[in-house]
Amino acid sequence: MRAVTYDSYADPRLTVGEVPEPKVGPGSVLVEVRAAGVNPVDWKAMAGGLDPLMDAVFPVIPGWDVAGVVRGRGPDVPEFAPGDEVMAYARKEILRDGTFAQYVAVPAAHVALKPVALDWEQAGGLPLAGMTAQRSLDRLDIGHDDVLLVHAASAGVGGFAVQIARSRGARVIGTASEPNHDYLRELGAEPVAYGDGLADRVRDLAPDGVSAVADFVGGQLATTLAVLRPGGRHTSVADREVEEHGGHWIWVRPDGAKLALLSDLVEQGALTVDVAGTFSLDEVGAAFDASRSGHTRGKLVITP
Repeated sequence: MRAVTYDSYADPRLTVGEVPEPKVGPGSVLVEVRAAGVNPVDWKAMAGGLDPLMDAVFPVIPGWDVAGVVRGRGPDVPEFAPGDEVMAYARKEILRDGTFAQYVAVPAAHVALKPVALDWEQAGGLPLAGMTAQRSLDRLDIGHDDVLLVHAASAGVGGFAVQIARSRGARVIGTASEPNHDYLRELGAEPVAYGDGLADRVRDLAPDGVSAVADFVGGQLATTLAVLRPGGRHTSVADREVEEHGGHWIWVRPDGAKLALLSDLVEQGALTVDVAGTFSLDEVGAAFDASRSGHTRGKLVITP
């Protein structure tokens, strides 16, 4: 099968070529990839950023998001059948067999049926970012009494967080550049410009402070603490220092049941997926460059 690979952290060059098709063990399904979302963790891992946490077996196929069609099953997988349209957050315990390929084997427990309301590109962009937002809001126990501040609200994870929080009845304030303010209003958030004076602008909207903060960009701890009410809760996916100030450092986990809850929100019309661009396997390097720029609204997706 065709796949994108890299051979080392020291000289991480992306190559497109033929590799063996994955074996499908007990409790796993073989998915023919129709779309695979690009996430910052993909190019950070390629640069060795996860080496303290995860082993790598080179050559590594990058990619942790997938949407596709079940083409085979290992032993004892009664919940899925060949032909099922599915999606998954397909992170493994080691870096090796990712989703930027024609096929990927995924534990069935990490897989959910694809919502009919999403096309392949949208479904491929949902799992990691959507479940990161979901886990952050679950840890914050967001409900209808909350005023939530979302840092980087117009980016992939932030946009999902806004929609999920609104579906739970929370009031949402979201940071973004001026050109993305109308987009945030469409999602149901009250936009504020990031940068100097952010805490004052948030206080203008919420004079009593906010009850919760979800940080999806990092470097926002001072602002978070300045606007958080006494007893408020906060999380970050990018800044472990929050743990020293009563917050939670979030790492999403593969979980098909949790992903199915996001699928339910999609089918209810409460969650949409904004696709910013699609790329072929031969264009993964360009997709990584676009992701690194930090100016992409919505999701970037690879289509093998």
